[in-house]
Formats: sequence, C-alpha cells, structure tokens
Amino acid sequence: MKDSKPYEISKKVVMAAYRRVKSNRGSAGFDGQDIEEFEKDLKGNLYKIWNRMSSGSYFPPPVKAVEMPKKSGGTRRLGIPTVSDRVAQMVVKLYFEPMVEPIFHKDSYGYRPNKSALDAIGQARQRCWKYDYVIEFDIKGLFDNIDHELLMKAVRKHTQESWIILYIGRWLKTPFVTGTQEVIERRSGTPQGGIISPILANLFMHYAFDMWITKKYPNAPFERYADDAIIHCKTEQDAMKILEALNERLAACKLGLHSQKTKIIYCKDKDRTRNYPNTRFDFLGYSFKRMFIKDRLNRLQLNFLPSVSKKSAKSFRDKLKELKIHSMTGSKIEMLAELLNPMIRGWLNYFGKYNRSAVKYTMDCVNQRLVKWAMCKYKRFKNHRRRANEWLREIAKREPNMFSHWAFGIIP
Repeated sequence: MKDSKPYEISKKVVMAAYRRVKSNRGSAGFDGQDIEEFEKDLKGNLYKIWNRMSSGSYFPPPVKAVEMPKKSGGTRRLGIPTVSDRVAQMVVKLYFEPMVEPIFHKDSYGYRPNKSALDAIGQARQRCWKYDYVIEFDIKGLFDNIDHELLMKAVRKHTQESWIILYIGRWLKTPFVTGTQEVIERRSGTPQGGIISPILANLFMHYAFDMWITKKYPNAPFERYADDAIIHCKTEQDAMKILEALNERLAACKLGLHSQKTKIIYCKDKDRTRNYPNTRFDFLGYSFKRMFIKDRLNRLQLNFLPSVSKKSAKSFRDKLKELKIHSMTGSKIEMLAELLNPMIRGWLNYFGKYNRSAVKYTMDCVNQRLVKWAMCKYKRFKNHRRRANEWLREIAKREPNMFSHWAFGIIP
C-alpha cells in the first residue's frame, strides 16, 4: 500500500539530498549529531525527514550560531543547521534551484552552478579595459538584513509548490541558539551557513539589484558575487549618478551600503593619465590596479590588471606561520608535502590564474619555511641557511612535483 501524503516529494530526491550533504561534510548542529551519528540509523532518519516534509509537519530545529572572525575585523554570525535540517534544506534546493536558476542574470556569479569567482574576475578584467570608472560597493550585512516579506514575494513568483513556500517561510523564522543556549529570534535575513540561504540571497538580489540596474542603466555592466559587487561606468558623472540611485534603491529594499567599502575608482593605465584619489580596488581577493607587464615583444607596458591582493597574500602567510613547520622535526619532507599541498594547490589555483608573477613572493615564503625546517631537523644545516637552501634546491630538481608550488615553477 502506497503512502498517501498531501505533498509529493520523491524519496529518491531525499536520498540524493543526503548524499550531497554528506559530500559537503560540515560540523554538527545544536543537537551535537554529526554525519556519522546520523548514519547509524540512516534509513529511519531519512524516512522521518521524508514523512514529515510530505505531510507538512516538518518544523526546522533551531540553528547553531557560531561567531566567525572577519578579515576586516569584528565577527560574522554563521548558522549551522542540524544534519537532518541540512538534508531537508537540500531537498528544497534540488526542487527550487531549477525553477529560479534560469532567470538569474549572467553576471551574478555567487553560489551558482558552472559559475565561479574566477569567472567574475575574468569578466571584470576585460571590462576595466573598456570602462574608465568602477563603482566598488559592499552591501551591509546582506544575509542578516534581507526583508522576509519582499523575499517571500519573490519566492511565490517562481513556484506554485505550496510545500516549498511553507518550508522556506519556516526556515526564515527559525531562531539561533548560541553556545550559552541563548535563543535569538529572527525577524529578517537568511543565515549564512544554511544550504537554502545562497539561493534565497541570489533571488532577493536578482530583483533588488541585478534587474534594476540592467533596466535603469543598461550601459553600466556589473559583476556580482553574493553581496560583493562592482559596476563599470564610462564617466565619473555616470558613476556618481548611479551610486546615488543605488543608495536609494537599496534603501527601498531595506538594505544599505557599507560606506567604508563603497567608492568610485579610476581605472588608470598608460592611456588614462588623470590624477584621481582612488585608482585601485579589491574584488574577491584580487587587487585591480595599474601595473607594469611585459608585452609580446618583452617590453614593459602599463596596464590595469588584477593580481593577488596584499590582504589575501598575508592571510596565506599567516596560516602558514600558524602551522609551525620548523617544529615538525620528526617528519620527513614527504609528510610536509602531504600536509601543505592541499593548501598551496587551492591557493595557487585561485590566485595564480591572473598575474602569476604576483604569487612568487608568497610561495618563496613556503620555501623559506622549508629551509628553516631543514635547519632545525638536520645538525649539519644548523646555522647554515645557504647549505639548507642548496639541499632543498637539489630535492626540487630531483622531485619537481613534490610540492605544488615547485610544479608551478617556484623552486628554492
């Protein structure tokens, strides 16, 4: 006898949702249950999720609040749902994403299939050559301040599935629970950390910003990654006019700009010589600025290009320093490679894409950490940095793929 439920939700989709959640890993929610614990009664737990969602009786448990430090100072509150709630959110995502993804703007890059931050950087790079000015802006607390009423209006526009509308509405109101068991009610926003949150944020910004600027200022293209965005303008007057209108538009959508992170930049290069207070900007970890590069004839030319930002490079070096490699004297160099390569590879894959030479200093710091390790490990190298450096160079020649940055061409 088949189960008869008011909402038709496929059990196969629930299983697919669980597999996605498992592959994403993630820590336990406020109930302390992790994936391994959840899997001890996998069949029963998945049936419970399906049964409650199909009957309309699923109520999300509270979200664990975790304060994470921001690079710019202060903290950002992340919400960690329980494993079962992550599966439930993934079920809705698998149904809802195909409904809204086709309508999203091509220059919205955040949390979307087959789009990445590097795609946004590449597009911005090309447009900075064509447009003299850029508006760099940052929306203040987007995930915390999204208006629920406006968001639900957009959700209803794109689905008639009453169960999707029902559960999204419930997730928006789900309270936070802190480490001290304090319950924090939510009247706006969709918590960072939730599986459904990125889609909802993109849907909100699709109407609050993407469609608005496309219709009102069709000659001012943009790149947006969640709450981080830039707009390209032909003239300073255009930029000032658009920035003023943007302030008004976001205020009407109950959002605001971060004043310290919002400014107009002049894309100065060899052909643009005007003196202007702002001639560089940071976007998605890259710094766009005027710099010398060699052309095909090996001549130095001025151009306006992206390269790894000082903040991003320092962040990597700080993480490297925290590992205290020099103290791992009981480890072989192969073990250090196994430890460091995932970190190095990921960083180089992102920041080595544009202006490869800019990553050399940071990768040289990895080599110097390895030299310091060798000086601590081997008595013959104690107080002999040059000898340790030569020894490391010989290894790099023999095993050029041992470390990811050696394979990239940055050897001792």
